[in-house]
Amino acid sequence: MFYGTDLKNRLLLGTAQYPSPDILRAAIAASGTEVITVSLRREGAGGAGFRDILKDSGCRILPNTAGCHSAREAVTTAQMAREVFGTPWIKLEVIGHADTLQPDPFALVEAARILCADGFEVFPYTTEDLILGEKLIEAGCRVLMPWGAPIGSGQGLRNIEGLKTMRAHFRDVPLVIDAGIGAPSQAAQAMEMGFDAVLLNTAVAKAVDPVAMAEAFSRAVGAGKQAYDAGLMPRRDMAEASTPVFGMAELLA
Repeated sequence: MFYGTDLKNRLLLGTAQYPSPDILRAAIAASGTEVITVSLRREGAGGAGFRDILKDSGCRILPNTAGCHSAREAVTTAQMAREVFGTPWIKLEVIGHADTLQPDPFALVEAARILCADGFEVFPYTTEDLILGEKLIEAGCRVLMPWGAPIGSGQGLRNIEGLKTMRAHFRDVPLVIDAGIGAPSQAAQAMEMGFDAVLLNTAVAKAVDPVAMAEAFSRAVGAGKQAYDAGLMPRRDMAEASTPVFGMAELLA
């Protein structure tokens, strides 16, 4: 549940870089997503056709501050997005490193504190750092969105142990894997680890068949969630026979 909103579909889908408006529309429908992320800059450049796609999708809009490199820039962008989209939800991105697109932890916390105090419901794009997560919660965030890998890299979950530790530490906080997911199997892995949702864009938008890939990711996320809820078997260091010894034939010499 994100800020009081319960989602049936745990896949959150970005709307950038699709080959055409029609493919974007079809991918959103095929994914079954209930939340789509939109950059304010993308909305401004997309024109009326893009706005119609957003409206017709029936999805909840999660505006983002993509491309912002300072707390001030992110706060201003978020305030503009709230006016344009009419929602207090904001995916907060404050980029601190040009090559990895890693968030700036200091500016991120500063911007989160300002926006939460201003009534925003903030979804911060962060790393798996526990201290940073604590600071964001203290600032008022009720959701954390750690990266799996750098944005658009498709590398999947690079720091599995760190993400597992984060999941265990923030037991009562919704956690969404955001960025770096490149294959449905990686999304399923995140859900099997107990994460609450997966947010992705490039892996669908840049696929040979974005519509089919959107459906594949939706199924993978659902399967991973179902597997986690069902209870995965513990990993063992040694083999354990599935066939019992009792009842087996005894061969006499």
